[in-house]
Amino acid sequence: MLQTHIRTHTCGELNISDLDKYVVLCGWVQKSRDLGGMTFIDMRDRYGLTQLVFNTDSDAALREQARGLGREFVIKVSGTVIERTSKNPKMPTGDIEIAVEELEILNEAKIPPFIIEDETDGGEELRAKYRYLDLRRSPLRNSMILRHKMAQETRRYLDGLGFIEVETPVLIKSTPEGARDFVVPSRMNPGEFYALPQSPQTFKQLLMVSGFDRYFQIVKCFRDEAFRSDRQLEFTQIDCEMAFITQEDILHIFEGLTKHLFKTVKNIEFGAFPRMQYADAMRMYGSDKPDIRFGMEFVELNDVVQGNGFGLFDNAELVVGINAKGCADYTRKQIDELTEWMKRPQIGAGGLIYCRYNTDGTLKSSVDKFYSEEDLINWAAAFDAQPGDLMLVLAGPADKVRKQLNELRLEMGNRLGLRNKDEFAPLWVLDFPLLEWDEETGRYHAMHHPFTSPKSEDIPMLDTAPGNVRANAYDLVINGTEIGGGSIRIHDRDLQALMFKHLGFTKEEAQKQFGFLMDAFEYGAPPHGGIAFGFDRLCSIFAGLDSIRDVIAFPKNNSGRDTMIDTPSTIAEAQMNELKIKSTI
Repeated sequence: MLQTHIRTHTCGELNISDLDKYVVLCGWVQKSRDLGGMTFIDMRDRYGLTQLVFNTDSDAALREQARGLGREFVIKVSGTVIERTSKNPKMPTGDIEIAVEELEILNEAKIPPFIIEDETDGGEELRAKYRYLDLRRSPLRNSMILRHKMAQETRRYLDGLGFIEVETPVLIKSTPEGARDFVVPSRMNPGEFYALPQSPQTFKQLLMVSGFDRYFQIVKCFRDEAFRSDRQLEFTQIDCEMAFITQEDILHIFEGLTKHLFKTVKNIEFGAFPRMQYADAMRMYGSDKPDIRFGMEFVELNDVVQGNGFGLFDNAELVVGINAKGCADYTRKQIDELTEWMKRPQIGAGGLIYCRYNTDGTLKSSVDKFYSEEDLINWAAAFDAQPGDLMLVLAGPADKVRKQLNELRLEMGNRLGLRNKDEFAPLWVLDFPLLEWDEETGRYHAMHHPFTSPKSEDIPMLDTAPGNVRANAYDLVINGTEIGGGSIRIHDRDLQALMFKHLGFTKEEAQKQFGFLMDAFEYGAPPHGGIAFGFDRLCSIFAGLDSIRDVIAFPKNNSGRDTMIDTPSTIAEAQMNELKIKSTI
């Protein structure tokens, strides 16, 4: 009971055990219905719905007042809990209603621009403009409650293991690695700028140097990057760091956190999470975040198909495919549509080769001119295909083709109903490359960040084969979405300087950007490492949503705008002058 001086109960808590109680409720008018000499109103608050009844025979004037209530009017009612004649088993309060004796209108409301119910007639743009109204709907409200519970359970779990929550600065120094920074001009230091943090990475490492050996923070981060369904300009991380640990310690503790959240929030229990090497993930799935709710692993075919005079295959670095089980009955129209889907610019495949294993045992491919029935039997053996299966094949440069086939695999998983949102498949992906080559800049970049430690046995290769050096890095993946990632950090100044060298920094550049961290390492930095979970992504997976927007109270749209408050926006010329900045637009 959340009793206050205004109300005695909420709209979601009364039931048959409360019969004959005199209660006072406050909330919004959801809908009203006139039936004979009675008016029924559903009143809503954050906690649920309660039906109110106004009877002409009891109080004709009061019933007439109730008939004048519009949707979303804020009202206060007093009355007695009675048993409903027509009960609603789908509502927690469906056995009772309130025979209203007093009605007070606390605030009238305009007609809302869309229906505020679970199923609404409002489009996405309209609901974004009136987000404060959209948040009254149960789906969004339930997502906010879920998010709250997950944050509380995260704090409870980490506090129980000795972690200390420490807030780190929001105005920091801009660094050149990662996505674009959001920058903030300094009025007191003209021509100089702060940056908003992409993560608290350097600060949590400094906390390890400070002796806070177990840190966490549920923290806002900012990245000026392209939008996707799982990205926003500002987002939230569960940010964690530990000292005097190994990679195994981190995997154990944060696998434990994930299990704790699943158990307490969704009542789902897991055994040990499977683990996969990055190289194997790329080879078998073409992705460093594979969805392992279903199989359809890649099958490499170079040895099986090359040498038959089919130029596309013979000249390809990689020929690789998947077995879509039970899809041999796909029509030519369906396969052509799938081929066009693969040719879209977002994927960029040149075409799609297929081979049907018909239910009568015959094999039919789109390249029968080059491959006999006996050849196709070898294809089927490589795919472990059975009658009724459909083999789908791509060929070309290895990295490009693997990425394209990953998209095809996920699409087939969707079409075959293999990606059930109520099924969860966590996975650790380990041993990422330390560096990746960037064609545009002509140099290596850190795959994670420049503070990630290489595997000790691979350090000699930094000078000879930097692209082959593995990192002490790990990602947690659930259902094909990267939920979190981290690494064991470099805590030795000399190794950190070597890392900066291979990332193309001069000593002067490294000192200017990260000198504060390297200087700190000279005062006794412990071995340390950490991880950060994308809290919005984690919440969206728990909620069964495709986008993180609906687990964020006030998100931005695809253009980075908040249409509710109409921002970003221009600022007054006086403010521009005060900040000593000019716009060239």
